[in-house]
Amino acid sequence: MSAANVFDPEFDPPTDRPGFTYLRARVGRHAGAERLGASLYEIPPGESTFPYHFQLANEEMLIVLRGTPHLRTPDGWRQLDEGELVACPVGERGGHQLHNRTDDAVRVLVISEMNAPELSFYPDSGKFLAGDRAPGGVTNEGGLLFETFRVSDAVDYWEGESPPSEGEG
Repeated sequence: MSAANVFDPEFDPPTDRPGFTYLRARVGRHAGAERLGASLYEIPPGESTFPYHFQLANEEMLIVLRGTPHLRTPDGWRQLDEGELVACPVGERGGHQLHNRTDDAVRVLVISEMNAPELSFYPDSGKFLAGDRAPGGVTNEGGLLFETFRVSDAVDYWEGESPPSEGEG
């Protein structure tokens, strides 16, 4: 087994998107996990991890290790306390977003299943992410699809399809 430590993590390079800036350590991968994901997020003041979303294939659990971040769910926003655990089941009832409204960085451990394929929905922007790999999986392992689309761009199932012509098939 590999060594991983949530108090002394090996962070990935930081994200730098205003409003969504954070540090992430893939501690599950560092520990050698194969079927569970565990990522430690350090969220600076005024920042969020991701937009409000929910998954259809992977349940997640949030564990607050330091600070008092705010969590948005289908019921609205609420402050979380240190040590609090929150389950985010699959589907709309598991919708969530983390945001730091405090003056200090907060740390949250997110544990998840690593099921593929994955669909994630973003209700605020009307988008979905479709991926043939698990979320948080290694991006350079190939695969055919890990893209975000607008729901409004949907087309009829049969659009562009035609039966085989004579002599095909």
